[in-house]
Parts: sequence; C-alpha cells; structure tokens
Amino acid sequence: MLNVLLPVLIFAALGLAFIGAIRRLRLWRQGRPAKVDLLGGLLAMPRRYTVDLHHVVARDKYMANTHVATAGGFVLAALLAILVHGLGVHQRLLGYALLCATLLMFIGAVCVFMRRVNPPSRLSKGPWMRLPKSLLVFAASFFMLTLPVAGLLPQGTGGWLLATLLSVGVAWGVAELFFGMTWGGPMKHAFAGALHLAWHRRPERFGGGRCTGLKALDLSDRSAPLGVEKPEDFTWNQLLGFDACVQCGKCEAACPAFAAGQPLNPKKLIQDMVVGLAGGTDAHFAGSPYPGKSLGEHGGNAHQPIVNGLVDADTLWACTTCRACVEECPMMIEHVDAIVDMRRFLTLEKGATPNTGAQVLDNLIATDNPGGFAPGGRMHWAADLNLDLMRDKPSVDVLFWVGDGAFDMRNQRTLRAFVKVLQAAGVDFAVLGLEERDTGDVARRLGDEATFQALARRNIQTLAQYTFTRIVTCDPHSLHVLKNEYPAFGGDYRVQHHSTCMAELIEAGLLTLAPDSGGRVTYHDPCYLGRYNGEYEAPRSVLRALGLEVIEMQRSGLRSRCCGGGGGAPITDIPGKQRIPDMRMADIRETGAERVAVGCPQCTAMLEGVVEPRPLVKDLAELVADALIDAPNRLKPLKRAAPEVIA
Repeated sequence: MLNVLLPVLIFAALGLAFIGAIRRLRLWRQGRPAKVDLLGGLLAMPRRYTVDLHHVVARDKYMANTHVATAGGFVLAALLAILVHGLGVHQRLLGYALLCATLLMFIGAVCVFMRRVNPPSRLSKGPWMRLPKSLLVFAASFFMLTLPVAGLLPQGTGGWLLATLLSVGVAWGVAELFFGMTWGGPMKHAFAGALHLAWHRRPERFGGGRCTGLKALDLSDRSAPLGVEKPEDFTWNQLLGFDACVQCGKCEAACPAFAAGQPLNPKKLIQDMVVGLAGGTDAHFAGSPYPGKSLGEHGGNAHQPIVNGLVDADTLWACTTCRACVEECPMMIEHVDAIVDMRRFLTLEKGATPNTGAQVLDNLIATDNPGGFAPGGRMHWAADLNLDLMRDKPSVDVLFWVGDGAFDMRNQRTLRAFVKVLQAAGVDFAVLGLEERDTGDVARRLGDEATFQALARRNIQTLAQYTFTRIVTCDPHSLHVLKNEYPAFGGDYRVQHHSTCMAELIEAGLLTLAPDSGGRVTYHDPCYLGRYNGEYEAPRSVLRALGLEVIEMQRSGLRSRCCGGGGGAPITDIPGKQRIPDMRMADIRETGAERVAVGCPQCTAMLEGVVEPRPLVKDLAELVADALIDAPNRLKPLKRAAPEVIA
C-alpha cells in the first residue's frame, strides 16, 4: 500500500506547492517594479543563506544550532525522500543518507519543541505552536519508512495498521512543510525567505557590506507615487521581504518604542503588510498587538490605503529609525525603509506630519535649520575662536561640519571643546560658516523628501567649490547623511565622526592628555554612529586613552538602546507609558557609573532631559578637551543669548 500511496502523497504535495508558489509570486508582483539581478541573486542565495543570514542568527547560539539541524536536515531529507520514496530509488546508501537526514531534522525539531514549551512573549503563538509537532511527525514518519530501504528492517514489516499510521504522518508532515511553504502556513517564511535573500532590496548588505542610507525618490517621475499609500505601492521585492518574516519577535524585543508603550511593534507592522497582500484583518495575528490597540480592528487589501486601514498613523510616527529591528532580524527585513516610505506619502501627499512636524519642515525651507533660527547666527558660538572659513582658505585637510548644534547652547560647549582639540593637535581645518545648511536628516526621516533633496543639492553645490581631505562632524546624523545619502546626488566624501578623528590624533601622538581621575564612566552608543555606520571602537579607544574605567551597559554596542532622539521622534512626540530616554538612563544607572560619555547632540539633549539625580552627561570632545595638558583651564561655555526664533 505504501509503495503506491507514498509517491501519490509526495507528488500531490509538490504539485500543490507549485500552485501555491505561483499564487505567492502573483501576490508579490502586485508591487511596483524593482531592478534586481534575477539569475545572479539566485546563484548568490546559498551563500547569503549559509553565511550572511547565519551571521545574524548565530548571535543566539541555541537557535543557530537548532536552525542548522532542522532546516539543513529538512532540505536534505526532502530531496532524498523524493528520490527514494517518490521515484522509488531503493538503494541502501541512499536509505542510510535519508535516515541520517531525518534523524538530524528530528533532533532539531526536538529543540524547537523545547523552545516552544514556555515561549518568550516576543514569539508568535497560534500556528507556530503546531510547527514543532509537524517537524517531528515528518522526520519520524520518513525515518520509519526508510528503515527497510536501508536494510535495517525486512520489507513489508508492520502490517496495515503501521502503514496507515505512517501514511497519516507523512500526509501531515508533507502538507505542513510543502503545502504550507507556499499557501501561507508557518513554513511560508522558508520559501519567501530564500527568494528574499536572492532578490533583496539591499544586496549591498551581503558579503560583509553595509548599506543603511535611505533610497531616494525620483521626484521628476510624475507617474511614480510620492511614497507608499497602499501595499501595491511598495516594490515587489519589498512585499516579498515582508512575506519572509518568521515572526520570531527579535525586532519587537529590540524596539525602544514598543518597550516604551508607544503604538508600534515592528513585527506586527510587517505582518500587517502581509495581511495587505491578500486582504483580510489582523484578528488572527498570534503575537503582541500594538500597545494600546486591540486586535481585529484593522484590515485592508493591496489596493486600499494603509493608514487608517491596516495601521494607524501614530504607529508610523512612533518609530525613532534606530534600526535596532533591522539589525536583529534574522531574515534581514528592512523595517525602517517601509516606515519612511509610508511617512513620505503622509508628508508629501497629505501634509499630515503630526505635532510640530509641519513647523519644523517650514523652518527648514525658510531658514535652512529646523529650529527656525536666524541663519546669520550660525557662527555666534565661535565669535572668539578666530576660525578659518572655507571661503578664505579653500583647501584644508579637515572641513569641520558644525551642524545645527550651532544654535543650541548646550551643544555649543561640545563644538568649542572639539575646536580646542583640533587646535591643540595642530590640525589644518576650517568651517563653512554661514554657507553651511542643515543636512536634511530630519526632513528625510519625517518623509519630506523634497526638502531633503533641495538641502542636499545646495550643500553639495557649496562643497564642490572647495578642496578638503575629509569632513569631520560631532553629529552622527550629519555623518550618516553626508557619508551614505549624499552620494546618490553626486556628493561623495570621506566623512568621519569626531570620536574617530580624536582616536587617530591620540594614536598619532598629536595630543598629550592627563589621566582623568573622574571615576567610572559608561558609554552610550548613538544609533546613527553604531548601527548605521559601524563605529563602536573609536569612542571606547578615546575613553581608554583618558585612563577611564569604562563599564559597559547590558545593552551596548550593536544592541545599544536608542535615546529616543532619532527619526524626528521628539518632533512627532507620540505618547507611550514611559519615555525612551528614561529607560536608557535606567540602563546607565545600573552600571553605577558617575558619568555617561556620549557622541551625539541628540543623545546629549535626550539624556540631559532626564530629571536628576542622574549621572553627569559629557560629550567625548569635552572629556578630551578637559584632559589636554597644554590647556589646563576647564572649558567655559560661551555666554550668549540664544538667537531669536523667526516668527
């Protein structure tokens, strides 16, 4: 009976899987066109899966080993099962190979089952609780069926009852793993995930690369939508990426907005986009809802607006664009790209930027800075420093990009400290002065691509007049935009953070520093310096050079918690149960450090906004400037009234 039934079951499942694959492809093709290397991506997919994806998965050793055993065992077992039981190639060697593959898969499935006995809250339940059982049944059934092929049991052993049970097991396992891969079961992520890796939105991320700059809108193309209004407005490979989600919830666990009780859960956001592919509601979502929002109240389809259908607008505006979700995702899904794409439609087409967002964007258009300060006050902080201007000295080693911290009295202390460091090291540098404008970072994160591109082109035009080796800035957001997003518009520069520059100056022996006796210090990694640009070592190198005892927070480096200041979050100001900077300060207090070193003006503002008592917040430049032996006097902030805001 089994000799007849097995091939029927296997090839019926394969046929249904093929039909389901065509269905999923049609769902993805609802999206807009995207340029991808179809054949090259498929050829690169095995390496991307075994190396790049597993580089992320390997951060959790238990699940990494489990995934290798389960997925590797399944792929090998499925191929051998088709050959041995589907095509009837009953060779002993193949039988032993299939036994080993199913045994490996069984061991992995046991580990998956154990993980699901008392799963963490971030994991989706529902059908995912069924998956370990299906894996076990598939592996056990084919193991038993293959024993006679391997010569370990006589042919025909067991009678009709065992044959019936094994047939049921095979049907269950095959249906879950083959049929479910393409029609929407838990295994769907395997099929979509493989193709997502092949045709990824950012292929530059593979092979050890880094790609974090937002992709530009072609504002001259009248036929293209300004941002994303409906699921079909995403590119087809973005829709494919959403479908690859394994619902592991690592993005949820890393999201500062979710932890703060704001109405954002990146895992559910991706699943809402999956719902939008075929149409439906979120009533059957088996994970954590958006904080403060009930399941079953949202729905839509590929041709209906996303906002006020699949999601509410405040879900999109709660994001700090910290990229923690993206870095944690084992399927390498680009959550932040999707959020900004949807913000672009709300801002450009609807003018629906919340709270003070519209005022900030108007300020950028009118005064080239988000605060609306008189542009002529940009250099007031340096009135007594006699800084060289690029227009007077058109060729220098370092162009010091001041940023809009020039209008903030607290950040002026950081700027003055860094100038003191550069002068002490004898660095040949100059500033743009009144020619400098906002980089457009805030405009772009808020979705105003038009204002961003206007600012970018004007800054690039200005920089083209001068010769410099590198740009150095104290602001990681300016660093990121200048380094990673201006090249799309013709501005290709070598850009450094001031921590990297100071580390190089110290290593070169150009700075003589007195040991800092201020006790223990912890360092807060800015999102736009760390996760966006991969700079983790330079700030710590500077602190070690100062002789400081550095105590790391539990969430540091790649997994640093956001301060809450990025992505325009302080401007959109979506309420939650607690403030993100308060959570970060709690992390800092746990270390017992008396000071926290920072390297970003937004981080400084957010952390100093936490009520005292709290550790002292000091920028890296301030710590280095205070330790200069040839400049023993402590820095004094420039006492000057803040520039008036233009009405």
